[in-house]
Amino acid sequence: MSRLLRIRHVLAGGAALALTLLFAPQGFAAEQVDIELVLAVDVSLSMSPDELEIQRHGYAAALTHNDVLQAIADGVHGKIAVTFFEWAGATTQHVIVPWTVIASREDAERVAAQLSASPPNSARRTSISGALEFGGDLFAESGFTSMKRVIDVSGDGPNNQGAPVQGIRDALVRQGITINGLPLMTNGGLASAYDVAELDKYYSDCVIGGPGAFMIPVNDWEQFPEAIRRKLVLELAGPWSQPWRAEVEQGLPVVLAQATAPYDCMVGEKLWRDRSWMWESR
Repeated sequence: MSRLLRIRHVLAGGAALALTLLFAPQGFAAEQVDIELVLAVDVSLSMSPDELEIQRHGYAAALTHNDVLQAIADGVHGKIAVTFFEWAGATTQHVIVPWTVIASREDAERVAAQLSASPPNSARRTSISGALEFGGDLFAESGFTSMKRVIDVSGDGPNNQGAPVQGIRDALVRQGITINGLPLMTNGGLASAYDVAELDKYYSDCVIGGPGAFMIPVNDWEQFPEAIRRKLVLELAGPWSQPWRAEVEQGLPVVLAQATAPYDCMVGEKLWRDRSWMWESR
């Protein structure tokens, strides 16, 4: 075959490929949503069974709240994609709700029913870094596309297993993922020996990050349902909207990611090392 003929074959093949892509069925394209949201919830042994139930019920109530549904409806596409998993140690992550579209109250109620279908189970240790890695991997299998990807992580203690949390946080932020936090400063459960006094500052300096990242500290379990509702509205509405301004101006404090004197992001690992003789797990 002459060189000119080979060139013609290449050009013809390229044109055929372009036409195939141009007229391919729409099913090949990822579904557009306003936000892909990963809800990552701590179920380490520091949580009592009652507290685990409070978490599940709090998320179910928030996802079906009128304010949250209105924030979803106000989006460009009027729908979001959400997945919910529970985590503890570095290898303990369980997806409770796989990737699901919420575009209506009926959709939200189906997700709430999934959260209530089976009781939560606790497990040993606390690996925020493991939860963030797992959450980051979930985006690759979402089947959706959006302008905003968020991991929403809640927990009641610092990282004490797995990779250092700062490095994982920074790697995800470089991928364009935002990490928001809900530090649970409730001092309950079985293993208070591993608590830190300023978990909110730990989350601010070591866990949250990315465009518009923020956290809402929870000091009492009675605050939890309202904190979840507010956090979802803020994530869905965006920092320049009227709902954002209204939420920030009232209720629980909203703490934005900011450059401050650094917290010791290895505090959890050090506490575990220094007190491992106690054989208490979280």
